[in-house]
Amino acid sequence: MLHDNQKNEEAEQIETAPSPEREQVIRSVIDQIRPNLRRDGGDCELIEICGNKIMVRLTGACVLCKLSSATLEGIQAKLIEELGEFVRLVPVPGAAARL
Repeated sequence: MLHDNQKNEEAEQIETAPSPEREQVIRSVIDQIRPNLRRDGGDCELIEICGNKIMVRLTGACVLCKLSSATLEGIQAKLIEELGEFVRLVPVPGAAARL
């Protein structure tokens, strides 16, 4: 039974692994927005891509900014536009980068 679960987990990881092209588009969108965030003392890090969920970590001034949810919504909208598919941007507090 454990062996079957391990196979299922491995298959799920392969299915959800982002293609290099998709990851590049995601990184490019974040890089386009990054100068505006840095100008205000913040930043956005790509943490993980899992299917249609894109985990990011806001840093610096973005952590306590009242407009951080609007910033995330703007990044998500740009990602949807560039990828041509629905994705959900998920903020991950205090996480270390995995990608």
